[in-house]
Amino acid sequence: MSPAAKTRIAILISGRGSNMASVMAAAQAPDYPAEIALVLSNRPEAGGLAHAAAAGIETRAVDHKRFRDRASFDAALQAELDAAGIELVVLAGFMRIFSAPFVEAWTGRMINIHPSLLPLFRGVHTHEQALRAGVRLHGCTVHFVVPELDAGPIIAQAAVPVLPGDDPDSLAARILVQEHRIYPAALALVASGHARLDGDRVVFADDVRVPEGSLHSL
Repeated sequence: MSPAAKTRIAILISGRGSNMASVMAAAQAPDYPAEIALVLSNRPEAGGLAHAAAAGIETRAVDHKRFRDRASFDAALQAELDAAGIELVVLAGFMRIFSAPFVEAWTGRMINIHPSLLPLFRGVHTHEQALRAGVRLHGCTVHFVVPELDAGPIIAQAAVPVLPGDDPDSLAARILVQEHRIYPAALALVASGHARLDGDRVVFADDVRVPEGSLHSL
């Protein structure tokens, strides 16, 4: 029996692409259900593009500054995704907000990782938000993308304790470790069809193990 075809994914980045790197490492496994067909950035100078190119992955830069509005930028992105035969879009530190029609066109086929335990602390500066709120747990969330910012149905989460003396940098560093762990695992579930969007919730196959959160002992 021939092996199952792998889902063709595009990873969208705006910077160094540390979560991209974790997916690249996972995708080297023969049984990983996704192949990285394209890495695309809205910033031509993004460090992650060189990393991906060095690994032999096709890269593209679509500079958002060259477009008059969000819709025209999104159209250029769509053209690149179509040309590469992309089936699933993976956002990894992509710092642009899409138009609603673009998001809706990728319903159930675009995922993101956000550095908080959603629905808490949407948007940016999540670690500062968490420290100001005085929460004892903080973490990261993998979710399907919907038009409302950071509001999509949740695929996986991981938690870490907020320690005495934490600042945004120390908290971010511990959470990044968990991002690198759960994003490839959650992506594998979606790419294999074992996790799918059904309306406003995520449905998992009966025989899969959802990535568990990690609460480190204090």
